[in-house]
Amino acid sequence: MCKKILLSLVLCGQLTLLLAQSREEQKIRQIMAKQELAWNRFDLEGFMEGYWHSDSLRFIGSKGLTFGWQNTLDNYKRSYPNPDAMGTLKFTILSVELLSGKSAFVIGKWQLTRKQDLLSGHYTLLWRKIKGKWVIVADHSS
Repeated sequence: MCKKILLSLVLCGQLTLLLAQSREEQKIRQIMAKQELAWNRFDLEGFMEGYWHSDSLRFIGSKGLTFGWQNTLDNYKRSYPNPDAMGTLKFTILSVELLSGKSAFVIGKWQLTRKQDLLSGHYTLLWRKIKGKWVIVADHSS
């Protein structure tokens, strides 16, 4: 009888943990969906809401490492100065791994469809929950 109760408690604990993880994963997925929508309406500031608004934000792209939210936004504005340059963004999330209650690792693909071409690549994102909000603290996109 004790073994059955203990097994039930362990299974309930695991189910609770899975439900909490899936809620946190959904929050991250929702933020990325909002980023995609913001990009596609030519709203770079809205797109950047998913990032940590800090000088410690790290973005690694084809031009190397950039530190800071403002520097990252400025780079986006230079690289994508108008709606034609921005095109239509599509994220495909391949995996979300919750590392703890306050950090997550996301791997995925991005695709940018423009009139003149189609660009695509992959990303790895390190997320942290800061002051109750999930934000990207490091982005490596290539």
